[in-house]
Amino acid sequence: MKKALRIGLVALAVAAVGTTTAIFSTAYTNEEISPSYVQTAVLRQGAVGGEVKELQRRLKNWGYYNGAVDGVYGKGTVAAVKAFQKKNGLIADGVAGIETYKALGMNDSVRALENDRKPNPGSSANPNYTNSDLYLLAKCIYAEARGESYTGQVAVGAVVLNRVASSSFPNTISGVIYQKNAFTAVSDGQINLEPDKTAMNAASDAMNGWDPTYGCIYYYNPAVATSSWIFGRKTVTTIGKHVFAV
Repeated sequence: MKKALRIGLVALAVAAVGTTTAIFSTAYTNEEISPSYVQTAVLRQGAVGGEVKELQRRLKNWGYYNGAVDGVYGKGTVAAVKAFQKKNGLIADGVAGIETYKALGMNDSVRALENDRKPNPGSSANPNYTNSDLYLLAKCIYAEARGESYTGQVAVGAVVLNRVASSSFPNTISGVIYQKNAFTAVSDGQINLEPDKTAMNAASDAMNGWDPTYGCIYYYNPAVATSSWIFGRKTVTTIGKHVFAV
């Protein structure tokens, strides 16, 4: 009887320890996955999360934003960012990047972006481009050319990068892609589609220097293009449905 009692007590103690461990593990896990406000280094319309909230909070404190601090980067937030950028002598594009973060005093976001710009060991990618740039370029490729061949998709990415390098266009990927009326996919909202692996690979290849367009800064589909101006550009090559020109 005593032996049975001892066994029962030992079993109860083990069960108690196991329960305590399980509770501790759950609490630890929740703490580990609790997000800091830094989620992505570059923010633009459509972004959501804690970092957007921090951006909105600071803009609201300084009188640039009067909407809800809800973590949704909508039109009101874009307008507030543009107003802040203009007031502080920055490019007023409504996109929150490193210079905007610095001006806002969002030092954690600045560090996140600076770390993002460090190339991975062994990577041949251009160190001036970030993971956020790669993702945005892939989104543009997917939205503009997902029906084209792989070479045709790389070509679209190359045009974006050629524009970044040209003094006639904005000097950032986001600036080029979101330049007013530059890309149909931005105008009709397809830029918000999630890129597939092929588009991501095409963006990476373009960043690594593959340019099937030989330096082109324009492309168009002659079957649907409506601007007579674009037809006057010098054609360099045609890949799939797209004509690439300078």
